[in-house]
Amino acid sequence: MQTRLYYVHDPMCSWCWGFEPTRRQLFAALEGRLEIERLVGGLAPDTDEPMPEAMRNMLQQTWHRIATSIPGTEFNFEFWEKCQPRRATYPANRAVIAARAQGEEFDTQMTARIQRAYYLEARNPSDNSTLIELADDLGLDCERFADELSSAALQRQLLQEIQHSRMLGIDSFPSLAVEKSGRLHHIALDYNDAQAMLAQIEAI
Repeated sequence: MQTRLYYVHDPMCSWCWGFEPTRRQLFAALEGRLEIERLVGGLAPDTDEPMPEAMRNMLQQTWHRIATSIPGTEFNFEFWEKCQPRRATYPANRAVIAARAQGEEFDTQMTARIQRAYYLEARNPSDNSTLIELADDLGLDCERFADELSSAALQRQLLQEIQHSRMLGIDSFPSLAVEKSGRLHHIALDYNDAQAMLAQIEAI
């Protein structure tokens, strides 16, 4: 049985955004050495309700904390003034799956494009209209993307992917786990040092 590394994330998870530079270093070091499977974890289900003020404040504090603890991580706080936040990340999760359907490489590209739009450009990836614009930026078939984004089949696929991550014992993001010989090994994250995680994976 091939050794497999699972990466479970949410494109609208701010800690995942902070983790990206170190994750890229880690994956580059592991390229060709083991299979890597990316899963979206579904941080927050669909809602049309505006984000409560207390949650808005909590998330802004989280952004400040991440910027302090992971040097180099940037956030555009204009998002909180320009957009109408909703606690809904499922649309962005579906966008990653819909992009992946047009080519495996679009999984990482759509994730990165959503993150830039959200954290740097003060755009709202909870809105399908934003996600379709981002798909166009990537050169995807936008008509196909838009159709699939709102389809029942894609929603089922998202729920299956979320269930898969839960079966791996993962319910926080980002998370890494290595499966080898039928056993699952959870990797302790280091947001600033890829080598620390690489050492854990190599030991397995």
